[in-house]
Amino acid sequence: MTEHKHYGVLGGSFDPIHYGHLALAETARVQLGLEQVLFVPAGHPPHKDSFMLSAPEHRLAMLDLAIQGNPAFAISRVDLERPGPHYTVEMLNIIREQMPDVTRWYFLMGEDALHDLASWRNPEEILQQVTLAVMPRAGKRADVLALRARFPLLAERLVWLDVPPVYYSATELRLRVRKGLPLRYLVAPEVETYLREQALYT
Repeated sequence: MTEHKHYGVLGGSFDPIHYGHLALAETARVQLGLEQVLFVPAGHPPHKDSFMLSAPEHRLAMLDLAIQGNPAFAISRVDLERPGPHYTVEMLNIIREQMPDVTRWYFLMGEDALHDLASWRNPEEILQQVTLAVMPRAGKRADVLALRARFPLLAERLVWLDVPPVYYSATELRLRVRKGLPLRYLVAPEVETYLREQALYT
């Protein structure tokens, strides 16, 4: 009998990684029975100004500090080790080729990302590769009926995660640092220590 091996992928800038990312990943791990969640830090995301991102070594260091102690969390450098711009569909292709023994893949995302699915490169191919595991976001609700009409495969490739609402973003956390406000209880203590020692976002 074939052994089921389910993995999750969570991509993002992680600049900085915060408790919202970790809550999403851990909820998906438990709710979907995932063996592992791969965090994939972005290299040159086409929808963001890459020059505004912190250097990859800083984002990797903060990510490593945040996930230490959870053996089900790991980092993939697939987007950092290839030239950009980087698209999700290409990243998923590479990861699936690298790990052919995984029987099912879930792509973890917020509802704001689902809202913009139609603007992604080759969304149909993404849905052929993975199931979208989505965290509800009150600020930007997705029109699921319209998306299903446009992408019929979404009907069987969408699951909702029971994650408590997250009302802040990495952008807002960077602004807090510039204002001299605390990040305690918003990011892991090791992450805050690191970004302040490195004078990030100031």
